[in-house]
Amino acid sequence: MIWILLSSFFIATVLTLAVIKLTRSAGNSWSDHDLSGPQKMHSHVVARIGGVGIFGGFLAGLFAQYWLHPNEWLSILLCVVCALPAFAFGLVEDITKSVSPRRRLAATMLSGLLGYYLLDASVHRTAVPPLDLLLTFPVVSVAVTLLVVAGVANSINIIDGMNGLASMCSVLMLIGLTYISNQVGDTLISGLSLAVVGAVFGFFMWNYPRGLVFLGDGGAYFLGFMVAELGILLVQRNPSVSPIAPLLLVAYPVWETIFTMYRRRVLRGRPMTMPDGIHLHTLLYRRLMRWAVGSTDAVALTRGNSMTSPYLWVLCSLSVVPSVLWWDNTPVLFIALAVFVVFYIHVYWLIVRFRTPKWLLKFETDVNNNIQNRTK
Repeated sequence: MIWILLSSFFIATVLTLAVIKLTRSAGNSWSDHDLSGPQKMHSHVVARIGGVGIFGGFLAGLFAQYWLHPNEWLSILLCVVCALPAFAFGLVEDITKSVSPRRRLAATMLSGLLGYYLLDASVHRTAVPPLDLLLTFPVVSVAVTLLVVAGVANSINIIDGMNGLASMCSVLMLIGLTYISNQVGDTLISGLSLAVVGAVFGFFMWNYPRGLVFLGDGGAYFLGFMVAELGILLVQRNPSVSPIAPLLLVAYPVWETIFTMYRRRVLRGRPMTMPDGIHLHTLLYRRLMRWAVGSTDAVALTRGNSMTSPYLWVLCSLSVVPSVLWWDNTPVLFIALAVFVVFYIHVYWLIVRFRTPKWLLKFETDVNNNIQNRTK
């Protein structure tokens, strides 16, 4: 398995560096020039096609997976085919800025539909008896599968607002999938997960903490699709795995998305797709990194941006750890999911009301010292 990780990491590292160099020589034509949007937390123009390096690294990891398990070649090939619409439409948006949110949503659903028919990646059990009964009807199963795939893919895009945030959270979730799949002896899921993990690490070293390249929509949708698809396949192929385990793995981005929709539509009376600047990660930035907010100094803004991500890595791990520990225990996983949601809401409302917990302030000091050391 180490060869899968190393090959995907090496190729992603080289390709991502090439992307950075290419966009600079091309006059930043494929970069993010918008520095003033409500969700923008960077201070300089940055290449936003980091997904190219990740996808290339993923393909390299798949060659290693085929070398180790040649009997899985068809599933490996079909996985690439299924991922292409989500990645391609996101990448086109990164380059042209002309693909509407509806078309990108449709592309992620198309990827989910391909997975449903080509890989038999269908949501057919949820540990909720009434819903499981409905899932016996193919039309319901297809609809729920597409909703899950598109929802998770877009949730990764939602949290992609700080250096290293979406990429490291994706790594945590994929490592969880790797561990569980190893526990049940599923070499296909563990190999595919590791191929993505290695590729993301190759991207991460250029993205964090300096923010030299961004995931972009292509990278975010690809990671979201892979996390969702591998989670569905893990449950589909292994009856001993609780269907709540992959749901708990993605609890942070999924709940962030659901809460954002509720906050925008119900609390503020605005369209759910309208961007705003009060996601949890932007609140943490503005409440804890006050010294960076309003600053025109690029170093201060970059450090403040990067210091925000570790808070959310910890939050993400609070759902990943119990999922990994009790992947076959549905009642415990339900309790862990409920605790996570309550904790998220509690922390969010404390921060939004300027009552930031003292332990967060203490953590800020420790993270600040580490980031300063890395950026020197």
